Amino acid sequence: MRSRNPVFSRRGFSRDNGYAGFNTAPQAGGPAVATQGNPYAQPTGDQYAQNPYAQNPYAQQDLQYGAPPQAPATTGRMTIDDVVLRTASTLGVLILTAALSWALLPIDDANISRSYGIGIGAALIGMVLAFVQSFKRKASPALILTYAAFEGVFLGVVSNIVDNRIADGAAMQAVIGTMAVFTGVLIAYKAGWIRVNRRFYGFVMAAALGFILLMTVNLLFAVFGGGDGLGFRSGAMGVIFGIVGIILGACFLALDFKQVEDGIAYGAPREEAWFAAFGLTLTLVWIYMEFLRIISILNSND
Repeated sequence: MRSRNPVFSRRGFSRDNGYAGFNTAPQAGGPAVATQGNPYAQPTGDQYAQNPYAQNPYAQQDLQYGAPPQAPATTGRMTIDDVVLRTASTLGVLILTAALSWALLPIDDANISRSYGIGIGAALIGMVLAFVQSFKRKASPALILTYAAFEGVFLGVVSNIVDNRIADGAAMQAVIGTMAVFTGVLIAYKAGWIRVNRRFYGFVMAAALGFILLMTVNLLFAVFGGGDGLGFRSGAMGVIFGIVGIILGACFLALDFKQVEDGIAYGAPREEAWFAAFGLTLTLVWIYMEFLRIISILNSND
């Protein structure tokens, strides 16, 4: 599954080696997709045969003899309700474990190191699970929900520390900021202000790769050289790169929305909705962490 997130790789709905939608055509009988302004549509005579999700075994024969292609049954196909339900389930597990870790893991002077260690351990386990899911050919609901549970533990610990020791109300501010970005990108995408095509995808992934490499170098300098590394995650530079991270997260959301739209239009199987939920969760966690980092930096400098 091609990545919408700069860290993890996942398959696209097209089930080929390209980005979702570039090499497929809408499903026969599925939702209509306009050919004008849609960089993914291929208005050719064999469009139904090109769709890997089309289930009509007589499609090419019908086209050969001039018969109109029959619409395949829509049972078992992904819908927007499937995506919403699975995304809500994934985020619900994440929020629940975050709340539990916030309440049950103390951050007083005597226990903060242990709680922080548990949070980092949970983050590492979540990262491993995310990589495992990313390389699986099929979505595993149990794996995705387990990832969300461990990620929630990490977010709960980190949010509790920032909220109580650095900036009161930081967690809620980061949540509001994340919701605002999600809503803004969704409105802009539905209004057509954001056009997701090959150029957009290439630009976002190139920028994400550069961002990740730069942050990795900064982390290595911090680990082996001490201090703040190259200073890209602290002070004024930290705020600037935090804003860049949020902008990248907004771009990833647009790519996620396009993936969902294509999956529905091309008749993706219902289980593919778990991939959409997985990608949206990764992106929202990314944006939340960038907001939390900016808030932490701004209040540390007061």
